[in-house]
Amino acid sequence: MDNPRLPYLADKTKKLPMQPGIYIMKDQKGEIIYVGKAKSLKNRVSSYFRSVDKHLPKVYKMVENVWDFEYIVTRSEFEALILECSFIKQHTPKYNILLKDDKGYHYIKITPGEYGRILPTHQKLEDGSRYIGPYISSYVTSQTVDEVNKAFLLPTCNRKFPQDIRKGRPCLNFHIKQCMAPCTGKISVQEYNEALEQAIEFIKGDNQEIQKKIYQMMLDAAEREEFEKAARYRDRLNAIKNVGASQKVVAIRYEEEDVVALVQGSVNSCAVVLKFRGYKLVDKEYFLLDPAEEPAEARTRFLMGYYDLKEEVPKTVVVDGEVAHSEELQAFLSERSKHSVSILIPQKGDQKELVTMAKENASQHISERTRRSSREISALDELSRLLGLNKIPEYIEAYDISNIGSETIVAGMVVFDGGRPLRGAYRKFAVKTVQGKPDDYASMREVLQRRFERYEQHKDEGIGFGRMPDLILLDGGKGHVAAVKPLLRSMGYTVPVFGMAKDDRHRTRVITTEDGELSVSSFRGAFDLLTSIQDEVHRFSIEYSRSKHQNKAMDSLLKTVPGIGPKRAQNLFLRFKTLKAMKAATLEQIEETPTMTAESSRALYAFLHENEGEKAEQA
Repeated sequence: MDNPRLPYLADKTKKLPMQPGIYIMKDQKGEIIYVGKAKSLKNRVSSYFRSVDKHLPKVYKMVENVWDFEYIVTRSEFEALILECSFIKQHTPKYNILLKDDKGYHYIKITPGEYGRILPTHQKLEDGSRYIGPYISSYVTSQTVDEVNKAFLLPTCNRKFPQDIRKGRPCLNFHIKQCMAPCTGKISVQEYNEALEQAIEFIKGDNQEIQKKIYQMMLDAAEREEFEKAARYRDRLNAIKNVGASQKVVAIRYEEEDVVALVQGSVNSCAVVLKFRGYKLVDKEYFLLDPAEEPAEARTRFLMGYYDLKEEVPKTVVVDGEVAHSEELQAFLSERSKHSVSILIPQKGDQKELVTMAKENASQHISERTRRSSREISALDELSRLLGLNKIPEYIEAYDISNIGSETIVAGMVVFDGGRPLRGAYRKFAVKTVQGKPDDYASMREVLQRRFERYEQHKDEGIGFGRMPDLILLDGGKGHVAAVKPLLRSMGYTVPVFGMAKDDRHRTRVITTEDGELSVSSFRGAFDLLTSIQDEVHRFSIEYSRSKHQNKAMDSLLKTVPGIGPKRAQNLFLRFKTLKAMKAATLEQIEETPTMTAESSRALYAFLHENEGEKAEQA
């Protein structure tokens, strides 16, 4: 960190009060670069100027540019939140995530020429095209263009007409009745433009009139025995009706409402707002935010910032989880909108399905930017909420103890990074301190102690044992958790630790804590992820246990051969791995093994093949 003011800033934080308020970070020119709110000004602001190298890149960059800060004490945390929103709106600091209404205007464009196309665009140019709009929402514009092209069977391919007529077979859209296929040459310019003009009238809102007109045209064509043309009118009419039906698929309880979901990713969080007006979905908005420290606080902060920029607030706001300061927030929104506003958290039914729909959209939006699937992002977000974590558990370590008798006690550690197995980070442990009767709790304590001792040795590397996990999962019940958490606390670590218990069908049934259990049945994404983690760590530890047991048995067997001691037995195992491979080796290959002599090699070869003569005679 090149900021020479860090000592001054750290010393200044010692004078801050422990009261709620806002803090205002300024650069060397005195310009405001960040505004934040705090429950305790002293605790929050001082956190910026210690352990600086552990900050997220954006926070690190902001701290690098802080020259001084000011603060304002408030009577409550919610009052601080209101003041924070006001300052952000007034000063637009560069390091704040701002909910700017920067979508601009959007248009529907009808290109010129004999075969015009209907396209969405965000610019109105002097290019001879016709434009319908402006529209505020890009979502509404794109959705309208897509539906109209399908309803009126207009082409959306890259072919150019009339140049490409009869130059190739019609594409899939023709066969699924979503295009009239002017490329076939069977559609006249007049008929094409008739459909185009009807589509434009439809966009402008003349739905019923268009349907009546097309229906009459279908009857007239049939009366003239132009049955192919009548069939095309019929298909167009059915497509228009299907568009109307599809708009009613999403049913809502209230005439107007917003459905808001917040999904946390490893780099960004994403808030999605689905806007319903007149019982229909009319808009969808995305906002990428910094990873939220606490979901309830993040929802409240987002809702205040979002509606502070909007002219209207619906009477009902449906959210996907708890909001901080719920009563104060409802009062704030009601006062701002001049009507009563209710914030709902649905637990089941249609509203719950709408929340799920919003969350899926948010997950998909993050996945497009992180190369992670929306399913993985959603599962990690669900797991975070299930366990009450402050951030997404991007880097998860899972442990399982496996033993065959009392002499072969081992543990496996698997790693899931971003919801996917990171096999290069898997580790095996041979338990050393537990002797005699197997003790899973003592074994787990030993393994975790060794793991975090290795962290101290490699933490500067930031990979492997040098990377701090976001979450530790133990294959076992609350006894395993109770055995490990005090150990980690005594070592100075606060990593969340939970257990995983299976049901009769060997699927992860519950998450265990020191105090009890958490059901995972209502968290489908988290359930699937936990099951895959538990299955993987169990498989990995069992395979190591069996291998270790076989090695011991093989080691004991080899030592019965004259001339084979511990060193030669170890070298033989390292070269051949299994008794079967050793038996298939030639005498020369055995003799090539380090430390083996001609005499010991002959003795081993004879031992491995001593019963073959008897088997041949019996055959």
